[in-house]
Amino acid sequence: MTITRDEAWRLLCDWTPSEKLRVHARAVELVMRDLGERPGGDVETFGIAGLLHDADYDQWPEDHPKRVVAWLRERGEEALAHAISAHFTEWGVSYDTLLDKALIASDEITGFCMACALVRPTRTEGLEPRSVKKKLKDKAFAAGVDRHEVAEGLRMLMESMGGTEDEHLARIIAVLHVNREELGLMPPC
Repeated sequence: MTITRDEAWRLLCDWTPSEKLRVHARAVELVMRDLGERPGGDVETFGIAGLLHDADYDQWPEDHPKRVVAWLRERGEEALAHAISAHFTEWGVSYDTLLDKALIASDEITGFCMACALVRPTRTEGLEPRSVKKKLKDKAFAAGVDRHEVAEGLRMLMESMGGTEDEHLARIIAVLHVNREELGLMPPC
């Protein structure tokens, strides 16, 4: 891989003025780095995919993810470009690698877990997979999160890596909890 994490962060900051979207990108990066530690993963590649997956969305939503994919391809980063081009099932891009499946399995659900934490007085402390699954059934809660994408991503990840839905949700919650201060998930004073 030729792109560095610092270079990816600079691009994200240049292209993404929204602090909220940068926090989402960072959260997905952290979740992806955790997945990258598993057999078949690569921490740096997984992390950069998470960091850059929505890098062009703020300024060019109608072109998303074409601009960041082109930027990556210009740098010879085909694996990253492919994973980012596939992080929404309706785009019809194949899921060929663990990286592709991990990104789709991390994007929407990470944002959803953060939304679940933000409505709790203790935030991530004590947040359990069953609470997240219950909120997923409430279509009015975090209505912008595509439940189909969450289900498909988790299904693909479980097929590739094993484990259960609850285990994957618990892992995401644990990553968010460890990084709660940086991600704005600390309980209010």
